[in-house]
Amino acid sequence: MPVSGKVVSGGILGITAAFGIGVYYAQIYGYYESFSEGSVSLTSIATGKPEIIPVSDFSGIDANSSPIRYRACFNTRLSTEVLNETFTTVENPEPRNAPNWFECFDANEIGKNLKSGTATAYMGEANLEFGIDRIVALYDDGRGFIWHQINECGDKLYDGSQASENCPERDQ
Repeated sequence: MPVSGKVVSGGILGITAAFGIGVYYAQIYGYYESFSEGSVSLTSIATGKPEIIPVSDFSGIDANSSPIRYRACFNTRLSTEVLNETFTTVENPEPRNAPNWFECFDANEIGKNLKSGTATAYMGEANLEFGIDRIVALYDDGRGFIWHQINECGDKLYDGSQASENCPERDQ
């Protein structure tokens, strides 16, 4: 008995839909791991080394599929004056979007606030992994947000051009 074109077309559409749903799930939910405990470090102006700061209400996500999938939200009791005098700020930070289900992190809002000056970005740790910096944005009210951002060395790595002399040695 011959198979009709409608059955074949329906089968192809069904397989395509299932594949699309699988890819969507993997990108939005599948690789992420949530956690409610973590530490936050900021790079000291004096030493150039990351120093742990006191935090509460920590919530984070990460995935081992990419070094830039890390996001976290937290609160700190440190004042903006202490932070600005003690820790290294970052020029032109670019918050990375988080999955919609990680509701505490709104990259668009954080980005707008960084541009307007109602939030300040600090270096958490430079070259946490080759070419990747951990950036921490803090508000005057103590709210804080963390994401990973590709730095100049990482840009060079991914576009295939020669890394500058300022880049650390890359682990193989």
